[in-house]
Amino acid sequence: MVKTAVIEAPGGPEQLKIVDREVGDPGPGEVRIRHKAIGLNFIDIYQRTGLYPLQMPHALGMEAAGVIEAVGEGVTHLKAGDRAAYAAAPPGAYTEARVMGAAQVCPLPDAIPFDVAAAMMLKGLTTQYLFHRTTPLSAGDTVLFHAAAGGVGLIACQWARSEGIRLIGTAGSPEKCALAEEHGADLCINYRDEDWVARVREATGGAGVEAVMDGVGKDTFDGSLDCLKPLGMMMSFGNASGPVPPLNIAVLGQKGSLKVTRPTLFTHIADHATCQQMARQMFDKVESGALTLRIDQRFALDDIADAHRALEARKTTGSTVIEL
Repeated sequence: MVKTAVIEAPGGPEQLKIVDREVGDPGPGEVRIRHKAIGLNFIDIYQRTGLYPLQMPHALGMEAAGVIEAVGEGVTHLKAGDRAAYAAAPPGAYTEARVMGAAQVCPLPDAIPFDVAAAMMLKGLTTQYLFHRTTPLSAGDTVLFHAAAGGVGLIACQWARSEGIRLIGTAGSPEKCALAEEHGADLCINYRDEDWVARVREATGGAGVEAVMDGVGKDTFDGSLDCLKPLGMMMSFGNASGPVPPLNIAVLGQKGSLKVTRPTLFTHIADHATCQQMARQMFDKVESGALTLRIDQRFALDDIADAHRALEARKTTGSTVIEL
């Protein structure tokens, strides 16, 4: 029996309950993994509140790291005793151990600690597809990244710096802006005190940016379109402020033949070989020192509701992990 955090109905953090569940043996194509650390992400909140509906009751959590206890038939890239980490669907990472599909579980290099791996799998793989699999970006390009001091944001700042891409960020306080700039943002704008659209235009000499990476959603979408140069790409990959309202597609033509995409990580990592290649690139950046993970909040599994409250109130910086 293992301790697991589940929800039985959508709602607030109080819906998270700790229960004991039995863990069986892995079947074909599956592994059993004993978790050492679990990552916390905004998608967990979307699922808890019902924005992303789940069949109830359901465990939450999309990423974790630990040790493989057993492998099922047909699993060749992992064996019992291996260190491993993953970001994968369906949810179920808020637990001490689980049986799950092996395709998106990745061998973890010895040099990367479990807490670092748990903090970076979903956020780091998201950053990888934003920079490499969504629209062509190269050294010298400029991107706008919202919530630049958050978990994905601090990874994105470093990722951009490692590839010669100029990143302009937004954040909600001078302290968060300073943090983003310390991690590689060329400029970070306090959206509470400044007209961030005007500042982006000013910072780009009126030209605008090649791409916007926006995990905030409703509050930033319209302004983000005004920050793009003609033919620019709007990547709307999250809804921290709420879902984006319906879009009149003619606006894209009026603003310069803009492009808009709503990507999800799980489309990009659905293919086993692609997932493993994306993870290797991310691990290489960590091992080279180009990417470091800032873990500013740590909680016990019993305190998972408090972790959700902190993230939802935007009181966190960097990454948050659940330690076991």
